[in-house]
Amino acid sequence: MYKRQIILGVVIVALVYIIYVQISTPLNFNKELAAKKAAVIERIKDIRTAQRSFKSKYQHFTSTFDSLEAFILTDTLELERKLVDEDDSVGMAMLKKSGKKNIEKFKIAVIDTIFSPKKLSVEQVKQLRYIPGTDDKAQFIMEAGYTTASNVVVPIVECRAPYKMFLDTVAYRQEIINLIDEEENIFNRYPGVKFGSMESANNEAGNWED
Repeated sequence: MYKRQIILGVVIVALVYIIYVQISTPLNFNKELAAKKAAVIERIKDIRTAQRSFKSKYQHFTSTFDSLEAFILTDTLELERKLVDEDDSVGMAMLKKSGKKNIEKFKIAVIDTIFSPKKLSVEQVKQLRYIPGTDDKAQFIMEAGYTTASNVVVPIVECRAPYKMFLDTVAYRQEIINLIDEEENIFNRYPGVKFGSMESANNEAGNWED
């Protein structure tokens, strides 16, 4: 009788543990997914900002992080500013008398302006290529090229991070398989985080913005 009670107790503990795992694992996975996805989105937004700025100067996107990093750290942008407030009648009169235009062009370092109001350090810029949470072992996949839209050739870019590259595929193997299957076969979406497209011009839209 005593042995039966022990066995029964072990069985009950095992069942409780199994139920706990079945309930807690999806909850823990969803929590980790939200946190890691948020970190990836924050970084990929900075990559998109840099790519858009690169295109504004060179009329195309870059496919390499080396060139994007060099652009951010060493290049400049030419901006414009007004010399005199248009409501300043005296200042405008003097400007007109001098024959000057009310526009002044000036150059500013890329890193000092494109991420405003956020400020990225040199080290943070060098980290842009790496997917957060991967210990610098996995990089974003980035491509650039051209497509034709309304008979006009336009530059396009795509940058992406698959779920399987930044989620724990050991602890949450089945949950990730289910997530990828759901994204691909139910919602017809990319299973991860991405912006842009190599298939069409979409204004560098991010799939987290859907």
